[in-house]
Amino acid sequence: MGLERAARSLTRAGALCVIFAGTPCMAAAQDSVMASGPLMHAMPAHSATVLAVLVGLTAFATILSLLYLRERSGWNRRELALQGALVALQGADDRAELLLNADSQVIIAWAGRGEPTIEGDPSFALDGTHLGAVAQAHSASRRILAFSTWLLQPDATVLEAEIETLCRRGTGFRRTLRTQSGRYVEAHGQAVSGRALLRLRETTGEHRALIEAKASIDAAADEILALQGLLDAIPQPVWHRDHSGALAFVNTAYVSAVEGGSREAVLRAGVELLDRSARERVAREETGLGGASQALRLSAVVAGARRILDVSESTAEGGRVGIAVDVTDLESVKADHQRQMAAHVRTLDRLPTAVAMFDQGQRLIFHNTAYQKLWGLEPAFLDGRPLDGEILDRLRVMRKLPEQADFRSWKAEVLGAYRAVEATEGPWYLPDGRTLNVIADPNPQGGLTYLFQDVSENLMLESRYSAAMKEQGETLDTLKEPVALFGADGRLRLANQAFRAVWRVNESSVQEHPRIDAVIAACRTLSPDPEPWMAIRGIVTGLSETRSGLSCRLEILDGSVLDCTAQPLPAGATLLTFIDVTASVNVERALTEKNEALERAAQLRDTFVHHVSYELRSPLTNIIGFTELLGDETVGALNARQREYADHIRGSSSALLAIINDILDLASIDAHSLALQRETVDVRSTIEAAVRGVEDRLKESNIALDLDVPGNVGSFPADAKRVRQILFNLLSNAVGFSRAGQRVKVEVRRTSDELVLKVFDQGRGIPPDVIERVFDRFESHTLGTKHRGVGLGLSIVRSFVELHGGRVSIESTLGAGTCVTCVFPLEMPEGNRNAAE
Repeated sequence: MGLERAARSLTRAGALCVIFAGTPCMAAAQDSVMASGPLMHAMPAHSATVLAVLVGLTAFATILSLLYLRERSGWNRRELALQGALVALQGADDRAELLLNADSQVIIAWAGRGEPTIEGDPSFALDGTHLGAVAQAHSASRRILAFSTWLLQPDATVLEAEIETLCRRGTGFRRTLRTQSGRYVEAHGQAVSGRALLRLRETTGEHRALIEAKASIDAAADEILALQGLLDAIPQPVWHRDHSGALAFVNTAYVSAVEGGSREAVLRAGVELLDRSARERVAREETGLGGASQALRLSAVVAGARRILDVSESTAEGGRVGIAVDVTDLESVKADHQRQMAAHVRTLDRLPTAVAMFDQGQRLIFHNTAYQKLWGLEPAFLDGRPLDGEILDRLRVMRKLPEQADFRSWKAEVLGAYRAVEATEGPWYLPDGRTLNVIADPNPQGGLTYLFQDVSENLMLESRYSAAMKEQGETLDTLKEPVALFGADGRLRLANQAFRAVWRVNESSVQEHPRIDAVIAACRTLSPDPEPWMAIRGIVTGLSETRSGLSCRLEILDGSVLDCTAQPLPAGATLLTFIDVTASVNVERALTEKNEALERAAQLRDTFVHHVSYELRSPLTNIIGFTELLGDETVGALNARQREYADHIRGSSSALLAIINDILDLASIDAHSLALQRETVDVRSTIEAAVRGVEDRLKESNIALDLDVPGNVGSFPADAKRVRQILFNLLSNAVGFSRAGQRVKVEVRRTSDELVLKVFDQGRGIPPDVIERVFDRFESHTLGTKHRGVGLGLSIVRSFVELHGGRVSIESTLGAGTCVTCVFPLEMPEGNRNAAE
């Protein structure tokens, strides 16, 4: 240290020398030497130089000495100041260490990103371990930073997060931590001069007691909150009363029950769940039982509905606590159970089967009316709950039990059913000839239930059934018609002798009950057509509950014909019956051939009439033409008789032409060659044109005509010529069947989709047996009038109306008249439209 200081002094001295060499002081010194007299002049030039150097060195040394002395004084003063500061720092360090070691604490400092420094004794936080050696102290310093090794895990996690925030942001904190050994440590973190300091100190004395008391209070508060949450989770209303009887606490269910809105509002208003009389009754019950809890069944309004509650309230520390359990559903179930039990008792009393129930002690606890009637025991005896063995003994005395050589063993066997695991069943043959099927069924809770079924009638019916089945089989064997019975499983159950003979099935095969497929395979050798057999198989094997019967015809290879009928029977069975219809089929074939011949003859007749009508039409037209020429007297004048004859000829010819035209129209309709000429037909003008055709007949017969045709009836699409022909025929019939002075009426109505045309007359009417045939061809009836036609008018009317897509109906009352109604569609159906086109 001294050498370094000397070197630094010399360096500074050399610098000063250099500086001084160029200053005016150095120049003045040189001048004074040069001016020192003859000595200087006498000295040689180099001596002067040496002298100048010596003078310079002397001056330098002097100045250097002065500077050294001044620096040495400053150094001494600084050394003394540093020694005083060092002594002060040592004292402060001692005092800080004394203060630090006064408590069990440790201070951890972080400066930047380096390792933290730890001061103090970290052993207080390490469960009292005495580390001793320096290596152990260093290990403890490292271990104290592993907070999770000596603090509780939640506290360690929170402390690490707060230290991270302190180092990053300088945010201080103060927290009380708990070690894994149960001791408390106070942690205080703060930022000082750019460092993060953490002070860990063990709490002692009153502070520790205060922390422990606070922890106990917090734990108690948590327990209270948990208890309150538990009480709120209970669905039954719970309450606590103080010493004065006022509500101090209610749970959420209580608030909902009284519809109080909130717990605070209920407690503030003192809203009670029970009325005053119920609360007084609960208080009396509690006082009478010495404060013990006893539930009372009370009625109260819960959430606006009347409910049944089991209320219990008992004395507790600080008052009384109570709870109300809603037993409305339980009461309802109990009432339902009682009703069901009563219904079961009533049902069992009505059963013909005798029922008796015994408990674990073999005592009678229930019996129905059939049981009492079966054995004829006194009601008083049964109501006394006798033992099962006592009942058996009494029945033996009354000679109502089966006769037994060793009654004691038989009785022990019967009573052994109490120890059985499963129900036992067996017959009892009573001395009076009855047979009982006795079922002894052990009860799950102990005891036994007896069922006594009188099967005497069943056995008798079974015997009768067997005899009936035998008789039925013999009866079926006497039938000439083949009969077969199939069961629900599709197997042949019964086949009579005729069936076996027709289908050549031996009796042994029938006894094996073959399936329907095997039977069909055997029968198809004689009747190979598969279609009817598949239908029969579907009926026999069908599983549908709505099976229907089947009728089919089977042709045998020998030329005979059988009609088969498959009739479904109850329980899925099917009965097959076969009838020989060979003779009927032969007659039917003959009739069919004859009918076909008649149809061909009718067709030839229609063809003949059609051709004859055409052949008659031409000469008839000539006759009408020449008659009109004669009537017009174009070729010469006629006398009155000739004119009358000409009129008769013309009228008869016109009538004959109309008949021929009708025949031709019917023939065209039958041949589907008549086409309608569709046009827009004005209804009123068409009716007027048809009326003009019968005006002469109306005048001759003195018959009035009424037309009821609305002005807005309009028009409709139709064949105008055929509509006029329809109206003409209807008016002709109406005039022909009317008497002088009567009226004929034509009425027309229009709906949204139809045109309805009606023709009324006031004639004698048509009898019901005749009205069904009036539309048939060549059906002519005078009905007491002079009118006589060929019977084509109404037939033509119906044909033309139906050709238009309409319909015709007739209503008639004897003595009142007849109404014929024709309905035309306003739009022609598609099929009629194509025919018209």
